[in-house]
Amino acid sequence: MILESALLDVLPGREDEFLAAFAQARPLIAVQEGFRSLRLRRCLDQGRTSRFLLQVEWETLENHTEGFRRSAEYQQWRALLHHFYEPFPEVEHYGEPVLEA
Repeated sequence: MILESALLDVLPGREDEFLAAFAQARPLIAVQEGFRSLRLRRCLDQGRTSRFLLQVEWETLENHTEGFRRSAEYQQWRALLHHFYEPFPEVEHYGEPVLEA
């Protein structure tokens, strides 16, 4: 299992619009081969309520980087969501846990 992680800094004042667009975009990723789950969390820290943490679980790294990112659905995802971010998020991928408590 691969965990994709991205901090999404949404333009202040556009959070509700972003969440509505994300609800439209979610089915586009959910149908991808290797997609396992998605979590979107809002930051609770004062002054950071425009920040969201996106975590997506994939079966393999390639399911995300080659499958989803090269799909027609990704083009729709981009059109729905990418204009909300400033700065554009850095996406990172993580492997299996090395420690669990």
